[in-house]
Amino acid sequence: MKVSIPKKPEIFLKPPSALITNNDVVILPKVSKRIDYEVELAVIIKNRCHNISIKEVVENILGYTVLVDVTARDIQEEARKSGMPWSISKGFDTFAPIGPKIIAAGKIDVDNLDIWLKVNGEYKQQSNTRYMIFSTEKLISFTSKIMTLEPMDIIASGTPEGVGPMNDGDFIEAGIEGIGVLKFSAKKEI
Repeated sequence: MKVSIPKKPEIFLKPPSALITNNDVVILPKVSKRIDYEVELAVIIKNRCHNISIKEVVENILGYTVLVDVTARDIQEEARKSGMPWSISKGFDTFAPIGPKIIAAGKIDVDNLDIWLKVNGEYKQQSNTRYMIFSTEKLISFTSKIMTLEPMDIIASGTPEGVGPMNDGDFIEAGIEGIGVLKFSAKKEI
């Protein structure tokens, strides 16, 4: 994405209204000219926790699933240039497709899973979770030092290269080895 690698995780929040489930529709808002997909490993928090160490993270994870972090890229770039937060670019309704299921913690090695995304059957993102900038444990521990994490909170891990735009009528499939394939379509706001 042509940005330098951060020394610490960059955190942003999405509202609950951004969540949609498998086989649902992402609405592409009129106010944006470019809306991108970003496939990510999602971690579902099990317990209320705050200021936890990396060693304490695993006991606070319920499970894992696939999430696509949908971003209005042009709105995000405007916010970055002006030094404003980018919550608007990430927070539109339907901007967080998630699923298809939650895999319980301990059932898979999340540090070595193939991760990918296709648009209309064509691979756009392909990588492995071993290449994440920050491990899942470090990301959750870091976040818990800023805010209390609640049961069912969702933390997304970051995305591999290949981020790109979605257009009206696109069909998106996003998968993570051992978890499954999340499917959704994109539709322009009327």
